[in-house]
Amino acid sequence: MSFGERLDAAVAAHGPLCVGIDPHPALLAGWGLTDDADGLAAFAERCHAAFAGTVSVVKPQSAFFERHGARGVAVLESLLAGYEGSGTLTLLDAKRGDIGSTMDGYADAYLRVGAPLGADALTLSPYLGFGSLEPALTAADEAGRGVFVLARTSNPEGATVQLATAPGGAGSVAQSVVDDAAARNAATLSGAVGVVVGGTHDHGLDLSALHGPVLVPGLGAQGATPAEVVSRFAGTAGHVLPVSARGVLRAGPDAGALRDAALALSGELASAAAGSH
Repeated sequence: MSFGERLDAAVAAHGPLCVGIDPHPALLAGWGLTDDADGLAAFAERCHAAFAGTVSVVKPQSAFFERHGARGVAVLESLLAGYEGSGTLTLLDAKRGDIGSTMDGYADAYLRVGAPLGADALTLSPYLGFGSLEPALTAADEAGRGVFVLARTSNPEGATVQLATAPGGAGSVAQSVVDDAAARNAATLSGAVGVVVGGTHDHGLDLSALHGPVLVPGLGAQGATPAEVVSRFAGTAGHVLPVSARGVLRAGPDAGALRDAALALSGELASAAAGSH
């Protein structure tokens, strides 16, 4: 199955919620775990028990695993492998972006068939030019994986670049990223190139021609409500995947409580979507 087909099946089964797996030091401490690779592994195991087969997508944040060195990356590899066949897709949040042979290297690490850190999808940064992502896009196509390209993020610093006028004066740089992703989806017919658009503000983008998924960070602890996410992304041509990390993870460390928190938030999203029609 292609990434788009797997995502269709996951959302149909579990709804659109994406749960962020962000084992930052304060959260490890809050769960009574040590801030080392052993604590990280225990955290990952509880997240797997809670979310595999419960939500459509989980999004491990690579930085929180990398900070523990080789053992932390080994935990990440194990975490990604553990979701295979569960019906829950993995989206590795690494925001990779570079040029030439370096981008080839990232494609080998994350996206090619047999990639050691291969997830169902990977976040990418296009701010060295969308064309610089070609090795990653090609590798993802060949392996049946997806990518999510940063377009309009919720951090205030991003506006300086993302809201600048694109060359030629035809809209913002962020809109040009969306348009490039849409063109790629039209060319491959796979719908495997998504974009990242923050949900904490009105984004001002035309997403009607994307025909790919939109990852929407900001649900819950960052301030966006289910109703606001539904309203801000009405008319999007593709799955809208709201992300909650702290809003769900604060229910831990019990796996059952984590599962209940994710299911409750999924229910709120479904109710908001039903109320918008």
